[in-house]
Amino acid sequence: MHGHRPRTPETERSRRWFMNKALLAGGVAAMATMTGCSSSSSDTASSGSSAAPGAMPSGGPGGGGGGGMGPGVSQTKYADVVGVTTDGEVVEDLYSIHSTDVSTDALVKAAQAFLDGLSTKERTSCTFDIDADEWTAWSNVDGYDRKGVRMGDLTEKQRDLGYALLGRALSADGLARTRGIMKLNAFLGDSNGGNQKTLTEGHYFFTFMGTPSTTKPWGFQYEGHHVAINYFVLGDQVVMTPTFMGSEPTTATYKGEKITLFRPETKAGLAMVRSLTSAQRAKAVSSQSNGNEDMKAGAGQDNLKLAYEGVPGSGLGSAQRKKLLDLVRVYVGYLDEGHAEVRMSEVEEHLDDTYFFWMGETEDDSAFYYRVHSPVVLIEYDAQAPLFYKGDTASASPSASASSDGGGPGGGMGMGGGTPSQEHIHTIVRTPNGGDYGVDLLKLHLENDH
Repeated sequence: MHGHRPRTPETERSRRWFMNKALLAGGVAAMATMTGCSSSSSDTASSGSSAAPGAMPSGGPGGGGGGGMGPGVSQTKYADVVGVTTDGEVVEDLYSIHSTDVSTDALVKAAQAFLDGLSTKERTSCTFDIDADEWTAWSNVDGYDRKGVRMGDLTEKQRDLGYALLGRALSADGLARTRGIMKLNAFLGDSNGGNQKTLTEGHYFFTFMGTPSTTKPWGFQYEGHHVAINYFVLGDQVVMTPTFMGSEPTTATYKGEKITLFRPETKAGLAMVRSLTSAQRAKAVSSQSNGNEDMKAGAGQDNLKLAYEGVPGSGLGSAQRKKLLDLVRVYVGYLDEGHAEVRMSEVEEHLDDTYFFWMGETEDDSAFYYRVHSPVVLIEYDAQAPLFYKGDTASASPSASASSDGGGPGGGMGMGGGTPSQEHIHTIVRTPNGGDYGVDLLKLHLENDH
């Protein structure tokens, strides 16, 4: 046994409850603060977010399981992390300390170069112990109060070192996806009037747990609105979960660059569900329509209990099993190539017990939810109602929050009345049964090597 301790998560309340409560408690000012729509600071302001007097606690567009850390969902302390399980009982002996033959030398050098490029004060602000609670203190919410060094506060040279680190940790597609999300966050801010620190390219933070090493455990976290990358390293083993990625909108032109996100995830999901027979669909596709926020494993859900649903890999034909692996590979492929192949081997070992579940329609432009779930991987894709953005995707346009009619795709502020669409997508990847944040690997390391 690895010393896992079951913990029951607190009951989740919905985002609609959270936002309506804010309106009742603090009116428009509270809503503006909560959603990051205030216009009091620039991209180069100091790190962290401040709330107006009497406003609700930091929070924003993604509450609860949908990606934020809203009411009823609290941070799990690192020492209490059990991981996602189907019933509260951890499946043991899934992970082991071993050599992957995929070097992390360049990654370690890039991390050290970034840290060396910081001032003493900056470095102190972003470094924590390997088992720090900072690991679990991530959120999708734009106005969440974050620690660490903020990209918008760094010099161009320091930022380049940060991107070089991400370039070593991620694949080329993974880096492009991350940068695209950051740019569309800035587009969203511009479309809402600009001058909003949280809705910029710069409002993303680095923190480091442990010291970069080729032998000792360490890791880093990179997060902000619609991005949370948790990256644990032990020797040549890597765990890049939980990883949250999302965007609103998902297609726009920013500074002359046309950016389109989440097409591979959308197409691969549709290819998988369309490959199912009628009998398989009866198991995989829920009779319930997808709602505005269906994600289960977002921030604050580190000890989530989530039963398997859908059709298992054991019930699929060979071509369908390949499509399922292709779907998983889209998400795993944002990890650097060598470690992505290691990860895919782990997933394939449990393919018979990998379940595919779907909610919603299956047209090219449908808004839907799907989940891939096995003992070693959990992936969720969730199309949601736009909160801030409403209008033409080619250029900045009036925001949903500024619109008086609240109708159309924007649906006002997304408080349950909006229509989900592919213009607001959330995704998450986790490693169940104690794999997230490298928790199980760290425990094994401490038990066997110290």
